[in-house]
Amino acid sequence: MAQPSASKPDTPVAGASLNEEGTAGKTTISSVVVQKVAGLATREVTGIHALGGGVSRAFGAIRERIPGSGTVTTSGVSVEVGEKQAAIDLDVVVEYGARIVDVARAVRRNVIGQVEQITGLEVIEVNIAVNDIHLPDENGGETETSRVE
Repeated sequence: MAQPSASKPDTPVAGASLNEEGTAGKTTISSVVVQKVAGLATREVTGIHALGGGVSRAFGAIRERIPGSGTVTTSGVSVEVGEKQAAIDLDVVVEYGARIVDVARAVRRNVIGQVEQITGLEVIEVNIAVNDIHLPDENGGETETSRVE
């Protein structure tokens, strides 16, 4: 069994860039990868109900019902990816009662941390557009009974 040389560690070094001088190849990361990581990191934050605006959520609900289409993890997430940096735009729906400023701060912190950790890209900005607030009685939740019979 061959021993790894001391000059080429098996694990990435913290702070190492994707395409260093003198390496034996080039690493590229697809924008879809960054979209998925950013979408999952956004959904992890308490106070986020959904990603995407009303129209994209409606199309996403239809796509999820089509066999073989998979789940929609990139709805409401758009990215620009360069060789070393990424910029991310998010469209979110926040739960009613959550403080939007705190939720946006938590989303930004989590997305930057996850994308930078997983991809090694530097995230230069995360723009967040809050498109709606989810109320507790929406989508078949708590429904009011009629006052008139």
